[in-house]
Amino acid sequence: MSFNLELPTETSLKLLAPQKNKNSILAPMKMLSADKYFEAPNKRRRDFLPAGQTTQLIVGASPENDAHIIKLTEKLYSAYKMKRVYYSSYIPTNFETSLLPSVAAPKIREHRLYQADWLLRFYGFTADEITGDDGNLSLEYDPKCAWALRHLELFPVEINSAPLEVILRVPGIGVKTASRILLARKNAKLGFDDLKRLRVVMKRAMHFITCDGKFIGSKRETSIMELLKGQDSEGVEQLSFFNTGAALSALTGEL
Repeated sequence: MSFNLELPTETSLKLLAPQKNKNSILAPMKMLSADKYFEAPNKRRRDFLPAGQTTQLIVGASPENDAHIIKLTEKLYSAYKMKRVYYSSYIPTNFETSLLPSVAAPKIREHRLYQADWLLRFYGFTADEITGDDGNLSLEYDPKCAWALRHLELFPVEINSAPLEVILRVPGIGVKTASRILLARKNAKLGFDDLKRLRVVMKRAMHFITCDGKFIGSKRETSIMELLKGQDSEGVEQLSFFNTGAALSALTGEL
C-alpha cells in the first residue's frame, strides 16, 4: 500500500501540488500503521498489509535540503511503520511554469539518499549524524565514509574486539559482513587476509581498522579523503522500473 507524499513539506505541496495536503496523506498512513493491519484477523485470512506500506519523495523539485528529507524519512519509519521510502530525482518536463526548476536534480543526490536510508534502517545511524554541516549529503563520498571522515578521532577500531555497533560504522563493512566477522573471530583472531575472504571492502576499511594491533591504512586525513573520493559514484542512474541495473544499485548496497 502506498500513499505518496511527493514533496517534503506542506509549503511545497501547496505550491506545486495544491490538490494534495499533508493531513490527507498522513492520516491514512497513521491508520495503516496500527497493529491490527499487520496481524491476521483470523486463521482463514492473510495479513491485511503483509508487505507493509511505502511512500515516495521527489528530490530537487522544491528547495528542502537533504537533512530535512532524511529527518522526515526517519520519522516515517519510526512513527508510521513505513516499509520503504523511495526517492526520485526531479526531471523538468514542464517548461511553461516558473514554479519548478529548469535543471534536473543530480542523479548522485538520489543515490546518496538511498544510501543514507540504509544507514537509518540497518546501521544504527540517526538522521542528525548523517548529513554534513550544510544540511546536505556529500556528493563525493557515500554517507558512511563522509561520517567516518568527520570523526577520525573514533578510528581505527580493533576488528577482533570491537562490538557490532562499532564495526557497522566502518566504511567497507556491511551488515552481513559484520555478522560474519563476529562469527569468525570466535574461533581465531582475524587478519587482513581473513577480512578479504569475508568480503570486507579493504580499500575503504583499511584506513579505519586494526587487526590484532596492526594497521595498514593511511594516517593522513588528506590521503584518506583522496582514496575514498567517488569510489561508488560511477555509473549512478536514476531508479527506474525499466532498468534493473539502476534499480539494484539504488535499492541495495552495503556501505
